[in-house]
Amino acid sequence: MEGPWSSVDFDHPSTFETMAMEEKVKKMVVEDLDRFVERKEFYKRVGKAWKRGYLLYGPPGTGKSSLIAAMANYLKFDVYDLQLSSLTSRDLRRLLVSVANKSIIVIEDIDCSVKLDNRANNDPTTAESNKEKNKLALSGLLNFADGLWSSLGDERIIVFTTNYKDRLDPALLRPGRMDMHIHMSYLTPSGFKTLAFNYLRVKNHPLFGEIEERLKEVKVTPAEVAESLMRSDNAEVALGGLVEFLQRKKVEMLTKLNEIVAATAVDDQNGICDGERQGMEVEECNGANRVDKTNKRKKEMVISMERKSLSSTIKRCKLDTVEPNLDLFLI
Repeated sequence: MEGPWSSVDFDHPSTFETMAMEEKVKKMVVEDLDRFVERKEFYKRVGKAWKRGYLLYGPPGTGKSSLIAAMANYLKFDVYDLQLSSLTSRDLRRLLVSVANKSIIVIEDIDCSVKLDNRANNDPTTAESNKEKNKLALSGLLNFADGLWSSLGDERIIVFTTNYKDRLDPALLRPGRMDMHIHMSYLTPSGFKTLAFNYLRVKNHPLFGEIEERLKEVKVTPAEVAESLMRSDNAEVALGGLVEFLQRKKVEMLTKLNEIVAATAVDDQNGICDGERQGMEVEECNGANRVDKTNKRKKEMVISMERKSLSSTIKRCKLDTVEPNLDLFLI
């Protein structure tokens, strides 16, 4: 590869078959990719650049990088890893001009690259200068996403990743820039079965039921479970170790919830409202409304769960900390 890019062979083994994701989500992503590469004439007819934007968001270890590799392997596209933290619009344009067609342009941790780097700089002059550079880089990025720069090539896919979707500039999220939003969630029972087959070559086991119930109680990433399964090639040993790992995670979760409740109770006794505890400036604390509904629910759930043996299996868990499995947004 010539120009400003450094070239290395891309040999990542990830495929959609090995991804620990819900099957319906994998199917939707594959169908969207197929539809994109087959619509050259459509894009030309409607006067739009032949490109597609994806946003992958979720906690670390949930498979964002693996999904990018699976997309590249499926389409047989080159991958361009773009680091924005030190780029200006001029740098960005120079790099994008040299990107080949049939490529995936990856911008990881977009929230850190564009918005958060300046917070650590205490020099007002330098911080202002860096802020201006980042503004230019963001402006150039938006221009590439759906402005004049978007016509620099054909059959390109742009993938943004972030651990914190709510930190992104709303301008990046609008239709035409990030066309599909994919939430990479904590591990689900379906995803666990994929990992168990990948690492242990087993499709069923007596411990599967217990593991799947525990996965409904605690939040663990595919990376955490994969690391646990790698500790032994023996399915009985590996799955037994995973049960113990999930039990420890549950104890940690309950401990943290107890700490939250204890801290809330102390602050309540001292007349401290939630805003003050978080270091926010508040003019007035209403004593009658110091504890919000969320904290009340947490108290009730912890009290209820403490009455149960930690070794028992909870059939239904209504804790606020348990998020929905996966969601995918098409724009």
